[in-house]
Amino acid sequence: MVNPVSSLRILPAEPNSSSAGASEPGFREVLGGALDDMRQLETQAENTVAGVLNGSGTDVHSALIAVEKADLSFQLMMQVRNKIVSAYEEISRMQF
Repeated sequence: MVNPVSSLRILPAEPNSSSAGASEPGFREVLGGALDDMRQLETQAENTVAGVLNGSGTDVHSALIAVEKADLSFQLMMQVRNKIVSAYEEISRMQF
């Protein structure tokens, strides 16, 4: 039986290699990208709602879809934040 934990790698294979971390984004970059995507969806939702209110030809259906996408994205980011805070609290309770 193969141990699934042994296949997980926390550190790069070659710690002295500068190209090992360049191919894959780190946690900070992934989280920053997700935040940027959330902000972009929020801006898009604001623009479509403003288009409906101004009467510039934007239909209500697409505005509601954009608002729901922004809301789901925000809810996802809140759940990610909650998990990060929970992990931090658990780590701070550990005794070394």
